[in-house]
Amino acid sequence: MSVVDRIKKIENEMARTQKNKATSYHVGQLKAKLAKLKRELLTPSGGGGGGGGVGFDVAKTGVARVGFVGFPSVGKSTLMSKLTGTHSEVGAYEFTTLTTVPGIIQYKGAKIQILDLPGIIEGAKDGKGRGRQVIAVARTCSLIFIVLDVLKPMTDKRIIEKELEGFGIRLNKSPPAIIFKKKEKGGINMTNTVPLTQLTFEEVKAVLSEYRIHNADVSFKEDSSIDDLIDVIEGNRIYIPCIYVLNKIDQISIEELDLIYKIPNAVPISSNHEWNFDELLDTMWKKLNLVRIYTKPKGKLPDYDQPVVLTQSKNSVEDFCNTIHKAILEQFKCAYVWGASVKHNPQKVGKEHILVDEDVVQIVKKV
Repeated sequence: MSVVDRIKKIENEMARTQKNKATSYHVGQLKAKLAKLKRELLTPSGGGGGGGGVGFDVAKTGVARVGFVGFPSVGKSTLMSKLTGTHSEVGAYEFTTLTTVPGIIQYKGAKIQILDLPGIIEGAKDGKGRGRQVIAVARTCSLIFIVLDVLKPMTDKRIIEKELEGFGIRLNKSPPAIIFKKKEKGGINMTNTVPLTQLTFEEVKAVLSEYRIHNADVSFKEDSSIDDLIDVIEGNRIYIPCIYVLNKIDQISIEELDLIYKIPNAVPISSNHEWNFDELLDTMWKKLNLVRIYTKPKGKLPDYDQPVVLTQSKNSVEDFCNTIHKAILEQFKCAYVWGASVKHNPQKVGKEHILVDEDVVQIVKKV
């Protein structure tokens, strides 16, 4: 029996099982088994199979990477061509793009790589089409654009989310606040700082026993579900922000457009007419959480044309120096900072100082 068949069998059993106190242990075990089988699909063991897929390895350039994911012929390639000026094969029939096409967009002084990924088909996570390679590239992105056709039903949105979730990608979520530590002995010790309404101690034990973990400390800092616990144990989940790009709004009425605006994290556009691109790029910038830092040579005005762009997680003075050149830190004495991250302008800071967007930095070297 193949892995896909075993997954279907467990999914069917879960659908048949009523969820109550008596079955909670069994449901916990089934969910853990399902997660382990899906991991096998993600990283298949042994040779054979359909090969690596040509054209899916793309060198990373720029400060961030945005991937376009969607069903065939929703307008991904047209949108990419209009945003970046890169030509991706465009056609009025399905499956026009067959490999990953990279492009670069310059926005607010930052170079952002845009990837037009081939169209996903339903069942991609189970190895259908070239879905596995497409989603493997999507895992490396800083932000995902799920491009949807407004004329097609919103069930497409759910299908793509399900395919990405099957590959360990969690959209617009932050990692669960669960602290999990294995230990040598002492059994399972579970603590929680908030009431748990979605899972019981029995379910936690069931999940851990399926992973052959019999001694561990599990601490819940939020009201989590079994799926959250499994994500933490698996440890290979990726949390990526996502924007739903609803294309072809030139073909719907104003009333329908008002309804679309109620969908969270959605931006309606028309790639043919280039409508609403400014809102799309602005939303992209906010989701990427990038920090622009301007350099100021001694005795000169700051260079506002070419900022050094850092990510929100790596935005100290040390990261700023390393981004310019690795050798700067060896001669680093201190830095003067103007901007919102300091109390007075300029302020003398060390390399641990955390910078914020649009700070101006002047580095002082050792004499």
